[in-house]
Amino acid sequence: MALSEVNNDRGELRILENLDELRTDLADYIAELSEAAVKERGVFAIALSGGSLIDLMGKLCEAPYNKTVDWAKWYIFWADERVVAKNHSDSNYKLAKDGLLSKVPIVPSHVHSINDSVSAEEAADEYMFVIRQLVKTRMVSVSDISDCPKFDLILLGMGPDGHIASLFPNHSALNETDEWVTFIIDSPKPPPERITFTLPVINSASNVAMVVTGESKAEAVHLAIDNIGPDCPSLPARLVQPTKGKLVWFLDKPAASKLDGLQFSE
Repeated sequence: MALSEVNNDRGELRILENLDELRTDLADYIAELSEAAVKERGVFAIALSGGSLIDLMGKLCEAPYNKTVDWAKWYIFWADERVVAKNHSDSNYKLAKDGLLSKVPIVPSHVHSINDSVSAEEAADEYMFVIRQLVKTRMVSVSDISDCPKFDLILLGMGPDGHIASLFPNHSALNETDEWVTFIIDSPKPPPERITFTLPVINSASNVAMVVTGESKAEAVHLAIDNIGPDCPSLPARLVQPTKGKLVWFLDKPAASKLDGLQFSE
């Protein structure tokens, strides 16, 4: 049960008592969206990220979700990926495979990872081509206000610097509006070469979930959500504003501890 559910112009805030409750709430949320998308479209197109997100999705591998979710209808993508071999410890694909995908009956051909044998630029171009083909067949929906793909759900974490996917503060990739997928070769945190969804794609999704835990993220959560005035640095996370979709923040108490106007009773 969420300690606090608040709706503001930065989306719905779900603040959970501890990580176990957050894992359960997140699994319920994903399972409900999956069921709704499969009922409406026959498929569920979901984009994952790296970091602690896969661990926080772990309850999906357990009962009841491992049996009740229609895994065969899932089409899986990555909102960002490190341009490293798929078996490399930095690979978001490996993280998801080891922590989630190998534990549930996903159809292997529905898992769309990047080509890890080409340059970052080529990997981004190829990934965009793959998504474009799936938009043509409507495995991925298309936005009715732009030509962007409209994923059923994009799951994002956030760094202490406010970065989301591989969109970092003050990086030129934040300004990319023409491409669906872009690349960077100078990531401020290693590894340097990455591909990432652009903001127009993230903001075209039907649902975006920001999953953020830990006290080290509290200041960035405050800057990304609260009304902090025009002089404040605009974090990438603050630019996540789905045009017609729904934004939900999953926060534990430490991550939410600096939000304005929230009081937790001990």
